[in-house]
Amino acid sequence: QVHLVESGGGLVQAGGSLRLSCAASGSIFRINAMGWYRQAPGKQRELVAAITSGGSTTYADYAQGRFTISRDNTKNTIYLQMNNLKPEDTAVYYCIRYNSGTYYYPPNGDWGQGTQVTVSS
Repeated sequence: QVHLVESGGGLVQAGGSLRLSCAASGSIFRINAMGWYRQAPGKQRELVAAITSGGSTTYADYAQGRFTISRDNTKNTIYLQMNNLKPEDTAVYYCIRYNSGTYYYPPNGDWGQGTQVTVSS
């Protein structure tokens, strides 16, 4: 059984930075695409960024240039470095392990429980 644990969320002022981590267990980590989604109150869950098993990445338009997704297969962990955070980035951020080596929509895989990110103005 796959187990995903997110960490690194918190409260930060606008313009600040956070780094989220998602540690995975229970699977052969390196063969799966991984990603980050987020969900703000009253809104649909949306893609933030994803990374394939080979390291190719994709970003939502709002994340491009501010966020960076990366993976460390030796630690079974992915990261989301978020810079220049804005109040509209406030959301619960979820990690996903795709059931494939690449990412796709709608997403199909295992989800973490989420970590709250709050950006104050």
